[in-house]
Amino acid sequence: MEDEFTTKLLASCCKMTDLLAEGVTVVENIYKNREPVRQMKALYFISPTSKSVDCFLRDFPSKSENRYKAAYIYFTDFCPDSLFNKIKASCSKSIRRCKEINISFIPLESQVYTLDVPDAFYYCYSPDPGNANGKDAVMEAMAEQIVTVCATLDENPGVRYKSKPLDNASKLAQLVEKKLENYYKMDEKSLIKGKTHSQLIIIDRGFDPVSTVLHELTFQAMAYDLLPIENDTYKYKTDGKEKEAVLEEDDDLWIRIRHRHIAVVLEEIPKLMKEISSTKKATEGKTSLSALAQLMKKMPHFRKQITKQVVHLNLAEDCMKKFRPNIEKLCKTEQDLALGTDAEGQKVKDYMRVLLPVLLNKSHDNYDKIRAILLYIFSNNGTTEENLDRLIQNVKIETESDMIRNWSYLGVPIVPPSSQGKPLRKDRSAEETFQLSRWTPYIKDVLEDAIENRLDSKEWPYCSQCPAVWNGSGAVSARQKPRANYLEDRKNGSKLIVFVIGGITYSEMRSAYEVSQAHKSCEVIIGSTHILTPKKLLDDIKMLNKSKDKVSIIKDE
Repeated sequence: MEDEFTTKLLASCCKMTDLLAEGVTVVENIYKNREPVRQMKALYFISPTSKSVDCFLRDFPSKSENRYKAAYIYFTDFCPDSLFNKIKASCSKSIRRCKEINISFIPLESQVYTLDVPDAFYYCYSPDPGNANGKDAVMEAMAEQIVTVCATLDENPGVRYKSKPLDNASKLAQLVEKKLENYYKMDEKSLIKGKTHSQLIIIDRGFDPVSTVLHELTFQAMAYDLLPIENDTYKYKTDGKEKEAVLEEDDDLWIRIRHRHIAVVLEEIPKLMKEISSTKKATEGKTSLSALAQLMKKMPHFRKQITKQVVHLNLAEDCMKKFRPNIEKLCKTEQDLALGTDAEGQKVKDYMRVLLPVLLNKSHDNYDKIRAILLYIFSNNGTTEENLDRLIQNVKIETESDMIRNWSYLGVPIVPPSSQGKPLRKDRSAEETFQLSRWTPYIKDVLEDAIENRLDSKEWPYCSQCPAVWNGSGAVSARQKPRANYLEDRKNGSKLIVFVIGGITYSEMRSAYEVSQAHKSCEVIIGSTHILTPKKLLDDIKMLNKSKDKVSIIKDE
């Protein structure tokens, strides 16, 4: 038996065939009505919530009416005493095992997790004072979930946070630190676990607004931005038939190419197809989709391998169909605005002159124009009310103006311009990159500085005693030769765990992998409340100054 959350959790970790191999005969939703099977024992993998516990209790009303022979309950997280006592009073004799396994998060990728709480964005950033209780409850729940991430990794990290401009990160970090202390005081071994050689960094979403609205041209980020991919499912047509494919960790080719630039992907997939084609001399070097469809019919042995390549070639070509007419022109403008320099390294002198062609181009939709206006505002660290009004009126986006104005609730300067300087960025001009992909997410600077012990302790304070590995005695630059004991720490699982309140982008996820690859001394695990795409984020930003009831009604529609 599983509930809504554990269904997603199991789907991210295993397939139905894996469960069948372990002796599970059927998987059912605890919320739905089910036929009794009194000769069988039932295993419940559920969240410790009133709704799930009440559904469980309905399965065991009395000995003569119980739906199953016995129950084995596994909670994703700490079960409150009130719920535990409710179970104990009602049907303790039917329960063979009751255990908390502390996995209250979704392991989305090998180095990415989410708490699957997209509503947290509204509660954490809405200015409505009536949401105070809801926000406190959300913060408590997020802290408990983050502790289960640390517990699963067997880490008791030093907790630190970005101190400004909002206090969400500080509050959440204090809660997590307190709950970590409690958790490791009462773990199963009854041993107090000291701080491990890992750190947890908690950040508010407003720390890098640019990466959330920029058009990314690496494969995964581009596909999720431009194409209607829902629940990681991509729908496409091949050989005249509609098909769908899940973009998942089991797909080796997807893992290999998802972080590569679209230009590289478009070169690589046809090369792989040629290799298979030439192996059997079946297509005379042709790599068109129709030729490959014929090849699949002729050679069942290669069908699975080719299917994956066809999926990703279709995905790449669908991205390019969106990119070539409009997005390509946008990308140059966006990069110039984001970086303040053009592709030749010349400083942008007039940001408005860079922005205007996008606003005047009728082929760009309102979302793209709003993204460009936001980049203009971010690059200037805010703008005047008069200038913003003029921009909104000229583009005729009065009804969407809250997609711009409401960024201020995330601590991002919109109106008036801020006198505070923007964070200094690393000089990456020597790094090889594509002209339309010069921007580097700010999180990459943060991750590298954290590993090299360069984060300013005033800007990034600790809630707790700093672990030895990170206090200067153990931090090692990638350019230095690591000491043997530090390599041993890495082997034993030294980790940098990151949590962003309010969503992370696919480009930020990619940064975690890139930094882990470059800095062998540490593995980066990145997570958030949910995963962002630019359009969904702008829709959520627009709703921040609406009442929660109205937001729910609009979303339901």
